[in-house]
Amino acid sequence: MTIVRRLRERDPAALRTVVDQNARRLFRAARGMGFSREEADDLAQDVFVTFLETLDRFEGRSQVSTWLFGILHHKVQERRRSRTRDDRNDPIDEAFEARFDASGNWIAPPVAPDRAATSGQAAVALGDCLDGLPPLQREVFQLRQVEELSAADVSNVVGRTVTHVGVLFHRARLRLRDCLDGKGWRPAS
Repeated sequence: MTIVRRLRERDPAALRTVVDQNARRLFRAARGMGFSREEADDLAQDVFVTFLETLDRFEGRSQVSTWLFGILHHKVQERRRSRTRDDRNDPIDEAFEARFDASGNWIAPPVAPDRAATSGQAAVALGDCLDGLPPLQREVFQLRQVEELSAADVSNVVGRTVTHVGVLFHRARLRLRDCLDGKGWRPAS
């Protein structure tokens, strides 16, 4: 019996296998697209809920993981639209209060300055550069470079031609290189 058939029959073992094989990758992809841990976790869960709701439309012409990343793509777009609307009304007090618990203690204390300087500079520079990418370029970069999806799979996920995915990936890499060079992070020669 094929995995698609078992999934349509809501076989718990087949569903567990799909979740086990894809949950971490979906979470990592959402984090790489600029979402917090909590948002990435929510997105991954939303993907599986939508997957179960739309399973009967899955024809099996692509891999299950490609279908899941396609759902993630749509969930990310929805979340970004929602975030844009919410950002207009996000007071600074909420951001400040989110760093402390009810008794006024740090939820996550700041990292020691010397440790942050040595271990986090490259990550911060890369994060800043990733934040500067247009959303579609960042998504294509994440799916191709980090998740190692093929250009054809990314094309299916984002709804662009394979050629356009290649162009977006190339432009993202050039922008990242230029940005990192501008921050003083040149590769060793």
